[in-house]
Amino acid sequence: MIAHLRGKLLAKHPNQAIVEIGGVGYDVTISVPTFSDLPAAGAEVALHVHTHVREDQLALYGFLRSSEKTLFEKLITVSGIGPKLAITILSGMPADEMVGAIRGNDIARLTRIPGIGKKTAERMVLELRDKLPAPGPSFAPAAPAMSATEEDVLSALLNLGYQRAAAEKALSAVAKNGRVASFDSMFRETLAALTK
Repeated sequence: MIAHLRGKLLAKHPNQAIVEIGGVGYDVTISVPTFSDLPAAGAEVALHVHTHVREDQLALYGFLRSSEKTLFEKLITVSGIGPKLAITILSGMPADEMVGAIRGNDIARLTRIPGIGKKTAERMVLELRDKLPAPGPSFAPAAPAMSATEEDVLSALLNLGYQRAAAEKALSAVAKNGRVASFDSMFRETLAALTK
């Protein structure tokens, strides 16, 4: 599935970006924070993408920061939250503040987001509190030096429950030796480094 797009930004709206790659325009649903940080139309843009497949629809959800994509993917695991509501949630509060509110059991703050009632906020806290990283430096934008393959490896390790700092350190050690290029071999070597 599509995990990353890099190309020319043809158009942008508060909930949509159209990115042209090789003559094909991809319609990507985006959050308001991603929209705010996008360059002007005509510039090159790179988006982390979540591909959502249903029997009647294939939809792309794009994010400038991998931390926002990670939070989006955690949100859609909560029962009652689909991708459209997850985008609305991410548009209603900065990602690091949301992580703090969920980890801090701040139901009142979460219910201020449009579309989030008390029950949904309680489910978010219950289901995500222990799955989210501590707010702070881990939710800073990822270093731009990371390749798309490295970002995919990091995302896979975070989904397995590894701490971001440890995963980034092991990944950078594996990437420095320069021998590893494919996702599979880089993932295996980084996993081996983490389990030593």
